[in-house]
Amino acid sequence: MGSAEVQGDLWGRAAEEWSALQESHHGPLFETMLDAVGINREDRFLDVGCGSGGASLLAADRGAVVTGLDASAPMIKIAKKRLPSADFRLGDLEGLPFRDESFDVVFAANSIQFAANPLAALEELGRVAASEGRVVVSLFASPEHVDFRVAFEAMSSLRPTPPSDQGPFTLSHGDDLEALMIQSGLAPVASGEIECPFSYPNREAAWKAIASSGPSQSVMDEVGADTLRAVVLDAFGNFEKSSGDILLHNRFKYVTALSATGS
Repeated sequence: MGSAEVQGDLWGRAAEEWSALQESHHGPLFETMLDAVGINREDRFLDVGCGSGGASLLAADRGAVVTGLDASAPMIKIAKKRLPSADFRLGDLEGLPFRDESFDVVFAANSIQFAANPLAALEELGRVAASEGRVVVSLFASPEHVDFRVAFEAMSSLRPTPPSDQGPFTLSHGDDLEALMIQSGLAPVASGEIECPFSYPNREAAWKAIASSGPSQSVMDEVGADTLRAVVLDAFGNFEKSSGDILLHNRFKYVTALSATGS
């Protein structure tokens, strides 16, 4: 079973909750990534792992001609409703259904780390980028700069068989992402980090947001929702204010690059 089949099912189970409660927290990251590659009017823009279309909306607001791809049919359905003018498609990061050099900007926010083969996914980003195109990829910064790591640690602690890798943080250390991009044929030109706080008004909202993610759904398949809920909310205790609000400070890393033909 490929990445799209696995991730599409997991991320599609609570797509409405993800769109309403979690995706908007990534707004500062999306805006910073768009600034980093520079969106020109009529740029052909591909959002790889577009989710429910949050970044695609921002790119369209800047005048880009938007195409989006995601493994989750429910996510694509929401994205199409939010941005009817865009071309949203169901597909796999590791086998993009587009011709070579089709896009001026290729954008992948927090999606590459969920691919079964991140190298193949990065090679695909470079393949579909035009000769003068720009590529931007992001993921969590190193764990010590991500409060949200406690949720992943809680999930990992519940798995009967501990994961063999570092999950969402597999490419977050040092220059690991840049090294893999170079191996894929991309030519990194700049990198940076941006703060993206996750704020929830109460425990119930925090749980619904966390439960909407693919990793959470995967763990719930193994241990059940009630068990995961108790452990995750306990881990969030250190971030809960007297008012009941929960605030998690997180940093994300992004890297801009040129395709092999454009470098």
